[in-house]
Amino acid sequence: MNYLDEANHGKAAGYKKFLYVMLVFGITAVMISFYYFMWLSVPSTIMIKAGVEQELDFKVPATGELYREAVEVSGPAVAAPEAQGSLYIDLGRPVTVKANQVEQYKLQLKLFGVIPLKEVDVEVIQDLQLKPAGIPIGIYVKTEGVLVVGIGEFEGEDGQKFTPGKYVFQVGDYILEINDEEINEKKELIERVSHSEGQEMVFKVKRGDALIEVKTRPEMNQNGEYKLGVWVRDNAQGVGTMTYIDEHGCFGALGHGINDVDTSTLMSLSKGTLYHTEIIGITRGANGSPGELTGFIEYDDKNIMGEITANTPRGIFGICTPETETNADNDYYPLGLKQEIQKGPAQIICSLGDETRIYNIEITDINLENDNINRGIVLKITDPELLAATGGIVQGMSGSPIIQNGKLIGAVTHVLVQDPTRGYGIFIENMLVH
Repeated sequence: MNYLDEANHGKAAGYKKFLYVMLVFGITAVMISFYYFMWLSVPSTIMIKAGVEQELDFKVPATGELYREAVEVSGPAVAAPEAQGSLYIDLGRPVTVKANQVEQYKLQLKLFGVIPLKEVDVEVIQDLQLKPAGIPIGIYVKTEGVLVVGIGEFEGEDGQKFTPGKYVFQVGDYILEINDEEINEKKELIERVSHSEGQEMVFKVKRGDALIEVKTRPEMNQNGEYKLGVWVRDNAQGVGTMTYIDEHGCFGALGHGINDVDTSTLMSLSKGTLYHTEIIGITRGANGSPGELTGFIEYDDKNIMGEITANTPRGIFGICTPETETNADNDYYPLGLKQEIQKGPAQIICSLGDETRIYNIEITDINLENDNINRGIVLKITDPELLAATGGIVQGMSGSPIIQNGKLIGAVTHVLVQDPTRGYGIFIENMLVH
């Protein structure tokens, strides 16, 4: 063998080695993709309704042990319990589940019965009936303390720049007290600072979940006024849609929390109120430009619709007035849990200015396992009348209840800015956990 033959042989061996590595890489990538797809196909939390037989049909080749005390399971996918207090379940075929009482259980799943897949929480909830509302609401919320939305500098009498709030406060802080005295409104904060005479002040601040104390001295600006150099807010207003009213007169709305417009953080509330609102204008959505429902709100006692008691990532919640509960036109609907939702036709309920109406949509995808709890349902507006009026989903429609097969399954939460006919919704079961 000459030198050229040896070189060719080396190249061939190297090429074969490269092909072998690429083959192994390709097979590994396919296996990882398949595993991840299977992982996404089963939610980390499965809710079932107490006292009702429900079918679970995830079509995933995974089996596991359901640990329980009062769960009955039937169907071809179930074998006899192998251990006291547990049941063997095969999710490769339909499983009929019935739980007799509200409780929580664990399901340890293995792919093909061998490879660990995930631990699933099985939560049994009450078999509720909810009244889908679709009513436009005016929202007024008061922050807990005073929210810091910006930090900057100002010029003093001598032309020097001052930043007394820098490195002391952070955007998103809630100022609760000054020198051990409670602060509820930004007007109170401004007055206390303006009368400080430049003395050091101690501020109690809520930063995330922690309560801390910080200190600083206000400085005098060009007008002879003492300032901290922070921008603050103590309230927020807006328009949205009520999602449901339960049998006890409690409501859920929006399907997402109220976030501060400047800090994008979930607002910590001391109180909030729902007011009657009249839709007086519609800005149609277009690609790259979300539309909006414009509402006229009268902030007086006769227009109060309810009290907001919680602002959470899953929506706002509270208690309706008896008049609001009575005036909601729709009947009570059973819950549709996420495993019952199907791709295809569905409806939303909302108001564009007169009465609440039902409009047609299509559910194009269902994200059973999604880190964003507000985007489990992917939907598209198909109703010609709604498209003509709004161009699709617009701001103010958040919270519009989603109905499919006679069940309340979720609420509209977001619009795709580049395509206002498309958007997202939250599973109704997620709005029940707050």
